Amino acid sequence: MTCVIYKSLSGFTKKYAELIATALDCDIYELTEDNLKKLEKYQVIIFGGSLHAVGINGLKAFKEQLKHMSYETKQLVIFAVGASPNKEGLAEEIIEANLTDMTQYQFFYLRGGFDYSKLDFKNKALMNLLKFKIKMKKKRTPDEIGMLNAYSHPLDVVSAKNIAPLIDYVTHKI
Repeated sequence: MTCVIYKSLSGFTKKYAELIATALDCDIYELTEDNLKKLEKYQVIIFGGSLHAVGINGLKAFKEQLKHMSYETKQLVIFAVGASPNKEGLAEEIIEANLTDMTQYQFFYLRGGFDYSKLDFKNKALMNLLKFKIKMKKKRTPDEIGMLNAYSHPLDVVSAKNIAPLIDYVTHKI
């Protein structure tokens, strides 16, 4: 049995979780304390969280729940969703910041998007600091220019084709 559990701040991770659950015809749960307790019965657990800086939202609670069950016998797939294009070294940076204490998992990075209007007050404040920092630069990268544009024009690149490697891994390698 397979399930997807996710933590989404502005909806992009939720969209991917729904696409994955549909493609695999499996159960899906939003990350809550009660839903974490349901994971024991699943053989394959797919966890997804949105990126906040380089941290994966909800991952700490997910890892804590794994300590309370026999996860050594389970197949774990972890995906992180961020606004940045998937560039060389990004997955390694995310893994280094989040998963060095885990040995048994497969990781995927999925580009989601950015919608400033969907952020809560705290995250809007943090993103305003980033916007200010980018605007103060004399020379901006194409990614930084795109990020500035996304503050007023939301970016959504969630697509079923982006989950193809994850679906292939779960259906053919597990």
